[in-house]
Amino acid sequence: MFLGAYHFDGDAEQLLPGYHKLMAGYPPEMIYLHVCVAGERGLTVFDSCPSREVFERFSRGKTFRAAIADAGLPAPRVEPLGEVHAVIDRQVVSP
Repeated sequence: MFLGAYHFDGDAEQLLPGYHKLMAGYPPEMIYLHVCVAGERGLTVFDSCPSREVFERFSRGKTFRAAIADAGLPAPRVEPLGEVHAVIDRQVVSP
């Protein structure tokens, strides 16, 4: 599993409705590891893909870019992070 980060710059509170709209378009069974963090500079979304190749194809794809625009989000700074070697999750947090 490969992890990438999508950084959406701006006011986190203003970006969150767009993030929720974006995520509503993805069936839950398609999501394996996903974390959205609201911070001082905006939102950072950590999202996994089965491989780096899939991450590269997805993050650069027209479908993803169109979904971001449709949700009213700015184009993210995309950061490939690396292979996931362990996940520890004690609690699921959702709005």
